[in-house]
Parts: sequence; C-alpha cells; structure tokens
Amino acid sequence: MQKREYFTHFNPTRVPSPCFVIDKAALEDNLTILNRVQRESGAKVLGALKAFSCWSLAPLFRQYLSGTCASGLHEARLGREEFGGEVHCYSAAYKEADLIQILKIADHVLFNSFSQWSRFKSLALAAQQTRPELHFGIRINPEHSEGEVALYDPCAPCSRMGVPIAQFEQALANDPDILDGITGLHFHTLCQQDLPPLQRTLAAVEERFGQYFSRIQWINFGGGHHISREDYQVDELIQTVKSFMARHQLQVYLEPGEAVAIRSGVLVAEVLDITWNTMAQAILDTSATCHMPDVLEMPYRADILGAGMPNEFAHTYRLGGMTCLAGDVIGDYSFAQPLQIGQRLMFDDMAHYTMVKTTTFNGINLPAIAIWDSRSNELHVIREFEYDDFKNRLS
Repeated sequence: MQKREYFTHFNPTRVPSPCFVIDKAALEDNLTILNRVQRESGAKVLGALKAFSCWSLAPLFRQYLSGTCASGLHEARLGREEFGGEVHCYSAAYKEADLIQILKIADHVLFNSFSQWSRFKSLALAAQQTRPELHFGIRINPEHSEGEVALYDPCAPCSRMGVPIAQFEQALANDPDILDGITGLHFHTLCQQDLPPLQRTLAAVEERFGQYFSRIQWINFGGGHHISREDYQVDELIQTVKSFMARHQLQVYLEPGEAVAIRSGVLVAEVLDITWNTMAQAILDTSATCHMPDVLEMPYRADILGAGMPNEFAHTYRLGGMTCLAGDVIGDYSFAQPLQIGQRLMFDDMAHYTMVKTTTFNGINLPAIAIWDSRSNELHVIREFEYDDFKNRLS
C-alpha cells in the first residue's frame, strides 16, 4: 500500500518544537472522501471529536460532514459551538447535571444501558417536549469482536460497552414499554479497520437485533472505519450502506474518527541529547507518555519521515522522551546519517488521538499547534502553551 505523503517537503524548523502540524490540504482530502460516502450512500457521516477536535479547522468540517459525535458534555458543547450540523452524544454513563446540559444542545443522546435510560427517561422526554428534534438511542453490544487489541475492543468479554441481546430481551420482558421514546440503536466494534469487519458485524447485528429494527428509525454504525485510508473499499462501503438502508428503511450514521485526520499531521520534535547504554540513545523534547500515548497503550510504532527500522540504515538509535518514566521509549529507529543535537525529526500521522490525549506529566510543556497548507505553503502557528496551562489545570 502506497501511503499518501504530504510532509516530505515541509521544513520542520519553521515551527517551534515540539509542535503538531496539521496539513489543511490533507484534511480536506479525507473530508472529500467521507463526503462522497455520505452523498452516494445516503448515510450521514459525523466526525468523532474524541479522535480529532482541532476546532480551528471546524469550517472545513461544516462544508463536508453532517456534524459531530461527542463522548460527553464538553465535546458536545464544542461540537455545537464550533462545528455545526448535528451533535450526537454517547457516554458509558451520564451524571445528571451533565445530562441536563447535554439535552439542551445535542440532537441524539445515546444511552449505554437500560438502567440509565430508565433513570433519566422522564428527564429526557421532558427535554424533548421543548426540543422535538431531540432523539434517543440505546447502544447495543453485538458480542462480535473484530478488534485485534483488547484495550480497544468494545465487544471483548466483560465489556461495559452496550447492551448484549440477553439483557436487551430481559429488559423488554420486565418492561414491555421500555423502548418507548427510543428511536435508534448504536453499535461499535471496529478499530482502524476496513470494510469486511464491518460487513461481518452487520451480519451479527441483523441476526441478534434485526427483529427490533421495525421499532426504530435510525441506526448508528459507530466508528473505527478507516474510510479515507488508501486501500479502503469505498465503493463497496457505499453499496453496503445502500443495501442495508433499502432492506430496513433506516437512516444510517457513521462516526469515523481517524478517517477524518489520517495522514494529515506530523509531530515535530528536536534531539536534545545523544547517549550510549548498550546501544545509542537519543533524548527528544517530546514524550511518548505525554504527547503520543498510544505508542505505549496500543502499542504501535510511530513512523518517522526519512527513518527506517533498526539496522535498516547505518545508524540505529533508541528514541526516548524527556520524562522521568523509564518506559518513556518511543522506539528504535535507524538513520542514514548520525543524529545531531538540535536536529528536527517528524513523526508521521500524528493528527488523530494525539492532541486530544496529551498531558503535562512532569510539567512538560504541551506541543504547539500549527496549521499548514501544502498547496500554498502557508503556515500559521495557532497555539503555543506556557507555564500557566500547566499550573491552571491543577490547584
């Protein structure tokens, strides 16, 4: 698979270090693909703010997508205030105070359990009286795992995400009216995957929950769809969605996160020191644990532009962050030339699940944020962080 490359000609010394750099052109390429799926399939596509919520680029979202999906009150507010379109909100559980505010700004509110729905049903239906466009849904668990990493598998054994069919049927047996007020279902099984896992999931959902489709108006296929990846089967996805909608007469929603921002950003970092302990070590002004935690959590190997696998090129280094955590190791990389103190490196594909997950552990500063347009070479540093950003999140 040949990856789309946007940053091969970007000069990393143009920005402070560390810095997230988002290419507006790359983001628009992704949104164009998602918009095509939306137009040709009839599905509504929402951008998942949990993956990418750079609201300075919200005007682009408004041009191409139907809205955003949120994981709680703050993301829902950001979606309503900045991104426009529909706002859908799902949380594993709601605090009542948060839900009261969410009911004022969201279009779809999705509940993770019948327990939460029963507890807040009267509150929700009262809010609907003043906002008739407000809809409610239940997240279901099709008990069909497609994820390769248990940490990111919503259908793993003992998952807290969604209602399995046995509990769904039991809730109906205990209260035949429990679906009153519910107009849709939501499921999510994917993580960075292409079409066949979705097709298998749909078969499982139809088999387990299809008998209830006549009681709803819409269904949300969740996220994890790598629709804008170079080898994704876009034409087949469009046909799959159209076929599903024709069979069941339901409005379909898709909630891609990574697909919005894939290939659209880099993290610029600088070499601070080079040491030796069994192998060459390079200490950077960034951090796996602070700035790219999925490197440790998933785990995965972040690509560096111009670098290779260990020993692929002449000079191999273990790259580590500047925190006190012994395990703050980004990985082993090789380079054609020896690294130099002060040299800039660019970690590829760093727009999604990076900025939204950063921390100030050890008091380390957050990376700056810059927007670049590879078509015009125009660059704007839109945010730099200071001591007050660290201090004011504490007390």
